[in-house]
Amino acid sequence: PNVCAVQKLIGTNRKYFTNCKQWYQRKICGKSTVISYECCPGYEKVPGEKGCPAALPLSNIYETLGVVGSATTQLYSDRSNLRPEIEGPGSFTIFAPSNEAWASLSAETLDSLVSNVNIELLNALRYHMVNKRVLTDDLKHGTTLNSMYQNLPIQIHHYPNGIVTVNCARLLKADHHATNGVVHVIDKVISTTTNSIQHIVETEESLETLRAAVAASDLNSLLESEGQYTLLAPTNEAFEKIPRETLNRILGDPEALRDLLNHHILKSAMCAEAIIAGLTMETLEGTTLDVGCSGEELTLNGKPIIANKDILATNGVVHFVNELLIPDSAKTLFELAQESEVSESMNFFRQAGLSSHLTGSERVTLLAPVNDVFKDKPISVDSNMKNLLLNHIVKDQLSSKYLYHGQKLQTLGDKELRVFVYRNNLCIENACIAAHDKRGRFGTLFSVDKMLTPPTGSVMDVLKADHRFSTLVAAIQSAGLTENLNRPGTYTVFAPTNEAFRAMPQGELNKLMGNAKELGNILRFHMADEILVSGAVSALVRLKSMQGDKLEVSAKNNIIHVNKEPVAESDIMATNGVIHAVNSVLQPQASRPQERGDEPADPALEIFKQASALSKVKTKN
Repeated sequence: PNVCAVQKLIGTNRKYFTNCKQWYQRKICGKSTVISYECCPGYEKVPGEKGCPAALPLSNIYETLGVVGSATTQLYSDRSNLRPEIEGPGSFTIFAPSNEAWASLSAETLDSLVSNVNIELLNALRYHMVNKRVLTDDLKHGTTLNSMYQNLPIQIHHYPNGIVTVNCARLLKADHHATNGVVHVIDKVISTTTNSIQHIVETEESLETLRAAVAASDLNSLLESEGQYTLLAPTNEAFEKIPRETLNRILGDPEALRDLLNHHILKSAMCAEAIIAGLTMETLEGTTLDVGCSGEELTLNGKPIIANKDILATNGVVHFVNELLIPDSAKTLFELAQESEVSESMNFFRQAGLSSHLTGSERVTLLAPVNDVFKDKPISVDSNMKNLLLNHIVKDQLSSKYLYHGQKLQTLGDKELRVFVYRNNLCIENACIAAHDKRGRFGTLFSVDKMLTPPTGSVMDVLKADHRFSTLVAAIQSAGLTENLNRPGTYTVFAPTNEAFRAMPQGELNKLMGNAKELGNILRFHMADEILVSGAVSALVRLKSMQGDKLEVSAKNNIIHVNKEPVAESDIMATNGVIHAVNSVLQPQASRPQERGDEPADPALEIFKQASALSKVKTKN
């Protein structure tokens, strides 16, 4: 009974008194802790018995200070003549700095206090007191308590991880009851706070550039207003680290500047002592920052860039940072790409002379293939490549979450691209979005998994233009399906190559080609009336063919299979569908070509003649 758990940070004197809800995974700021147990406040051990069964008799606040590890506060209470008050009748709360807290004060500060014990030291101690009993349950987040020194406020923050701070000093030991009140031990000596965040910005020499930026963006009133904010204040040094061209562009753009500053303001006050592990916090700009710690250092987005922490203001807290945090909304497309896996693409856009579209005020969306697309593939930026890259820049600034199936997008190369929305993917033509889009000042960056191939004609046009499909073209014409594949639609065609037809037994092939009805049936089994690009296939997709049976499309080792047959080339885009080349003729289940006695035995010869003629024409061309 009455045993409390304590987590001690290995290698330090820091302790965290915890309960079962706040074990912190036995780590504080990434460092391991050891768990020990001690008597809860107000109890002690009895030899031979378990736990801490014996309740200690209550004494006054002065006596209690000596018991809870705040003997220095007790000593200074005596020297400053505060002792009679905290020994006498009443109901007080004292936030008593630990012995280590007093020892950590600078010699100059401590001298100024103890050299004038009846005024300075007494006032400092009375600022640590409240004229009523306040227990931990009463310490609500974001509230203030009136101290016993000129009723000046003490700021309370009670964080979700269980940590309580008093003017950003952490509560070490809470709720030590006394006959005339309660004692809470804290890890710092706290001082009065009378300045707003804006006043700190105005008076701090190292924040001169920030001061000018705040004035230019009209944020003065916000930083003076009531509330509880955290300002991550970039120092002059932080601004100097940014390329001059980038900094001038942002400072000259009111909207980008306001986004930049709002990205440095958190919506709630976050004291350094409350951060014991990584957490995500929302900024006034609506974005999030990863706030964490590594040992004794605070981190932002994983970087230890906080130079000076816990400068308390009447409306929040200020931490100085020595790097500027530029939000995506203030960046150009080139700047967005610096933190994405699309650097190779951006080099090609530069070489093609398209930089002006990606750095100016033109509203565009960039479809940038990820670096892996170009691995071991030498690319030369000629006029054809430039035209292709132009078709990776879409007019208007889009957001992927608002795209819809069948939507048409216009490119700077005057091509029309289609949007395909699937259960597990979002694709634009053959390229699917590989990462969350990044929305910049004027442009949005979509990272995609392939180079786009905008369609150049109908399914029939594409098949005719490719000599690999000459036999298929002749078969389609013989089966009377040409018109279907020329008109507008949304077709997926698993197109058997000439090699696929040659692989069939000659007799079976002749029978198939000699039976127009059966041929049409087989060809329709290779077609579906919806567009399925390879990026839509994650494990298994069952696609209803135009013949009626299902096609089973799957992906294995980055290769698409249809009815377990590998696809030789996927995503050949057409204006009315998509073609996937296969090196085998697919057969419907329980269906085989049958001989027809009412038709000539070998009209297939005519089809082969047509195919041969087409191949010769293509070769000649």
